[in-house]
Amino acid sequence: MKSSHEMVPGTFLGKKALVIGGTGGIGRAVALALAERGAELTVHGGSSGERLENTLRAIRERGAKGDGFLLRIESPVSAEEITARAPSPDILVCAWGPFKQGKLEALDREFWQSMAESNLVFPGILVSLCLRGMMERNWGRILLFGGTNTATIRGFTTTTAYSAAKTALGVLAKSAALTAASRGVTCNVLCPGLTDTEYTTEELLRYNSEKSPGGKPLTPEQIAVTALHILEDASLNGAVIPADQGLVL
Repeated sequence: MKSSHEMVPGTFLGKKALVIGGTGGIGRAVALALAERGAELTVHGGSSGERLENTLRAIRERGAKGDGFLLRIESPVSAEEITARAPSPDILVCAWGPFKQGKLEALDREFWQSMAESNLVFPGILVSLCLRGMMERNWGRILLFGGTNTATIRGFTTTTAYSAAKTALGVLAKSAALTAASRGVTCNVLCPGLTDTEYTTEELLRYNSEKSPGGKPLTPEQIAVTALHILEDASLNGAVIPADQGLVL
């Protein structure tokens, strides 16, 4: 008997998947896991043609179809530009969202607007743009990525704007579930713990090791296993799921 975490080839055979932020880190790991399930990938990347080509090569080496493009996300309008360049997806994964810190009493309008537009408005527009096609086809999977410790309402001292936007993704997912569950569409939020990627700075590498249970931060591949389980399990809908090893900060 296969375990619930074992790769199952062909699960998403013929399904079209759009992965935002899919050329590196957690997004790339999820894209490759989807390829192993037979999905046809459209991978969005920000600026590195080399990372995009490496990701597409890895997808094709797994026997899956893969295409992609680069587009810098400058504002929520970028959601419209991305969806216009990709086939209407059966599976939408948004693994992009800039992280910024700042003391609450020092945050200005520009800071708040940047965090809200990037981490809530942008994925919100993506969901709205992709949801109708999924409902028309009577099948769809949407996975959004929250932030560490944003699976429930809590306070923050240095990440208030970022964390507030990420926490609000739970409302978006639950609303999509209410809207489209009867049409075979699921929408969930995955909140990873401290995860080391190729983008992690030396300072954050030390912090992640110090704060992670057992001194071992998560890997993108570990998060991808959970992400694929969520995408595969139709009983999960409107859920906000932490994958953080029981992290307490």
